[in-house]
Amino acid sequence: MAAILDQFLDQNLTELKEQGLYNEIDPVQGANGPIIQVNGQSLINLSSNNYLGLATNDELKKIAQTTIERYGVGAGAVRTINGTLDLHVKLEEKLAEFKGTEAAISYQSGFNCNMAAISAVMDKNDAILSDQLNHASIIDGCRLSKAKIIPFLHSDMEDLRKKAKEAKESGQYNKIMVITDGVFSMDGDIAKLPEIVEIAKEFDLITYVDDAHGSGVTGKGKGTVKHFGLEKEIDFQIGTLSKAIGVVGGYVAGKQKLIDWLKVRSRPFLFSTALPPGDVAAITAAIQMLIDSTELHDKLWENGDYLKAGLKKLGFDIGASETPITPCIIGDEKLTQTFSKRLFEEGVYAKSIVFPTVPKGTGRVRNMPTAAHTKEMLDEAIATYEKVGKELGVIS
Repeated sequence: MAAILDQFLDQNLTELKEQGLYNEIDPVQGANGPIIQVNGQSLINLSSNNYLGLATNDELKKIAQTTIERYGVGAGAVRTINGTLDLHVKLEEKLAEFKGTEAAISYQSGFNCNMAAISAVMDKNDAILSDQLNHASIIDGCRLSKAKIIPFLHSDMEDLRKKAKEAKESGQYNKIMVITDGVFSMDGDIAKLPEIVEIAKEFDLITYVDDAHGSGVTGKGKGTVKHFGLEKEIDFQIGTLSKAIGVVGGYVAGKQKLIDWLKVRSRPFLFSTALPPGDVAAITAAIQMLIDSTELHDKLWENGDYLKAGLKKLGFDIGASETPITPCIIGDEKLTQTFSKRLFEEGVYAKSIVFPTVPKGTGRVRNMPTAAHTKEMLDEAIATYEKVGKELGVIS
């Protein structure tokens, strides 16, 4: 290793550990369900994005297995050569039906969607109005486009209107886009889409919603755009297939001409091998489940409300979440890390979230109840929170 690299790594890794910002990775031994095994210990799992429990669904596993027998384990090529299987076409038709749009395009990950879609439409002559708490993939997608990035205060519609007006009246930009998460993953609050659409109409803004944590969760499962009835008003609907859907990948849904453009200009679509066939078949079946029934969605919300009520009653600061995402805001980074470790020792896996994922001084343990949790599991988790919270002086 080069001496300068060795010095850089030693210094910066040491600093992260001293500040309580170094993240330890815990390999899960087996399936990522409501109960997981880590280092041989059985733990109640409150850190998974597997909102509906579909990642371990028996029917989806069988569908994936059967599909692999027929199609193999990989697509074999990028989509534009001969990696587009009939399965991919069916998936994208189902996604468009699910999101209420003319068409959809699938990608290898939700992160890829934002890297692909933003830079395929926006360039150095454009501007992007971006919520300050947008996901890292949005930030990176905006940077890649080379457009002027204009952040606005989180869900502050006065600030958005002010900056949209300034950008429009400056005459500097060919196109202006407004980008927001649908559900903000660290706090669980929902974007003010009706107000955003109103401002977009006033200033002719392109509208872009990343609903990674909303699809399967809000709008009776169909997402935050559907929650507000704005399917005809949002230009880009972005989603992931790895959270509530339970598999892997991402998608963009919108007008047919938008999807046509992304198929010829979005680089991850052009230069990365297509989603594997077993995954594609499982995703398509999972989406059909959400179209056919709200049972899993309803159970998710029931469990989320139950956990929130229990933690709030104990005196924990759970922020202003409007979704099942339940943060317990501790503040100090080192205390947050210690809190998470003590939960682990007592049988609850709830990962600490600190800077740079959240602003400094707002460290939290983020809880993700799912449709697969039982009331008994949640009761045990709440009791563990009470014990650790009192022990560390977080609650009295």
